[in-house]
Amino acid sequence: MPLNPKLSLVIGILCISFSPIFVKLAGTSPLGAAFYRVFVAWICLLPFCIIKNKLRINRSQLIVAVIAGIVFGVDIAVWNMSLLKISATVSTLIANLAPVWVGLMSYLILKKKSGKLFWIGTGVALAGMMVLVGYQNILHLQFNAGILLAVLASFFYASYIMITKNAMAGIDVFTFMFYSMLSASVFMLLVSLASGNDIIHFSMRVWWCFTGMGLLCQLTGWLTINHSLRYLESTKVSIALLSQTVFAGILAALLLTERLEANEIIGSVIVLAGIAVTFLKNRSGRPIRSMKVRLNEPKP
Repeated sequence: MPLNPKLSLVIGILCISFSPIFVKLAGTSPLGAAFYRVFVAWICLLPFCIIKNKLRINRSQLIVAVIAGIVFGVDIAVWNMSLLKISATVSTLIANLAPVWVGLMSYLILKKKSGKLFWIGTGVALAGMMVLVGYQNILHLQFNAGILLAVLASFFYASYIMITKNAMAGIDVFTFMFYSMLSASVFMLLVSLASGNDIIHFSMRVWWCFTGMGLLCQLTGWLTINHSLRYLESTKVSIALLSQTVFAGILAALLLTERLEANEIIGSVIVLAGIAVTFLKNRSGRPIRSMKVRLNEPKP
């Protein structure tokens, strides 16, 4: 039986929440870590796709998968560039505007209304993010190139979610991941080489971190998230992904002995409450208007 979509989403979010832990333990270039995170996952997926005959794909699906991979790679590259110009706290906060972009794109492009509960929940969750990162960082927010790059990162993150949602209606999730991660790996390899980053000479500890990121964060994490996108609204998935910041903070406290401040605890509770609001049902007991997209659904 297929995995329950909501459970699949929770598993995926927990998996990708380990990403900053591995990056911090590796202590190497963020671009290099991003490349190996995707490349290791693709290498591990390769034999499975060959054995299970998951490589067959038509031209239109291949184009969508390749575009999705490039968008994913651009998202990571642009976000890492923003980290060089502004603080990680502010960059992370702005990058989490993705749910807003998803809601707007769903309405403007697909003519799908997200519903009041989505926007209420999004507002509550974003308010929680502001509490979590601290009001001092919000007050000192200055618009510069780093801010623009972080905004672009949030847009590309939302675009990847929207593209994936569309693709999942008519393609196997393993096939989609194979080609999207292949294109993302090639793109990030070119970016890393162009940036002059060393992508070979690492210690064994760093290689183990890359392996953990590839298997847990990328392969398991995004396979389960993409599976949930097949059944859940893209708006709900995007807002739920905000919780990765909360779980990452908890994991850092447990595994890296980092101390959680009061504002981080309170902000985390508010974020989770906002996410919970988006999954509520209306008074009739039916879910909020469905946003299933069938752009790539095969013709009968």
